[in-house]
Amino acid sequence: MTANHFPQAHTSDNELLEPMQAATHAVARFLNGAVVQTPAATTWGDFAQRFDALDKPAADLLREHLSPLRPQAAWGEEMETELPASGEVWVVDALDGAVQFLQDMPYWSISVTLVRDRRPVATVLHSPLRAETYTAAAGHGAHRNGRPIQPSLKTDLKISLLGTSQPPTIAAEPEAIAGAGRSLSAVLPFAGAVRNLGPTSWQIADTAAGRIDAFWEYGVDDSNLLGAALVAAEAGALVTDLACRPWQAGASSFLAAPAQLHDQLLKILNTSATP
Repeated sequence: MTANHFPQAHTSDNELLEPMQAATHAVARFLNGAVVQTPAATTWGDFAQRFDALDKPAADLLREHLSPLRPQAAWGEEMETELPASGEVWVVDALDGAVQFLQDMPYWSISVTLVRDRRPVATVLHSPLRAETYTAAAGHGAHRNGRPIQPSLKTDLKISLLGTSQPPTIAAEPEAIAGAGRSLSAVLPFAGAVRNLGPTSWQIADTAAGRIDAFWEYGVDDSNLLGAALVAAEAGALVTDLACRPWQAGASSFLAAPAQLHDQLLKILNTSATP
């Protein structure tokens, strides 16, 4: 994937949020009208066919709405995004949580992020079934349905709800598989509960809003993490890798947490890093 440089005169990142929301709402109308086939697919071919029948027209709708906003931006799609060193790219997932959607479960959403020079600058995450939308633009804070959000105020891991997940390509990352297993074993004795509640991006946005107290993941997962990382950072959470470096695209680990929980989790996760 290549990207062209964006023009100097353009709508600001914050002003893009409204038409980005309109794009996700158009996709929501399409997906809300879709009939989930039952029983669930029993072969990969059947699953892929059902997924493509929904994802392709939904992605086309996003392209139709977003391309005029940044005509020079490249187009990235989930699991195929290779970010260029410079320029703008739309990183989108028209059906984030497709596995759940096709199982007739409610844990899915729509994700749209504008990335510039490998950094997210504007993002919209929309959950049609919850009628909720997370938005963030660099330097303008993070919001849910137009209201500012902030991370959890908890200080005690024993009463904390933590989230974790895995990248869709984790089978190709044996170190991430091992890290995920070790970290879960390390965290469980200290946490109130650990859950995987659907799309990675939405779980991190819920962490930004204090519904989930912290979230971690092993593996490279740029397409799911870019927009969510912006929401979390703009809400005031610490967003790092597990070496406590600011998270950036290409990192092999991720942690989003309020400051008072971040250090506690980082120590536990790093203790688990050595087999």
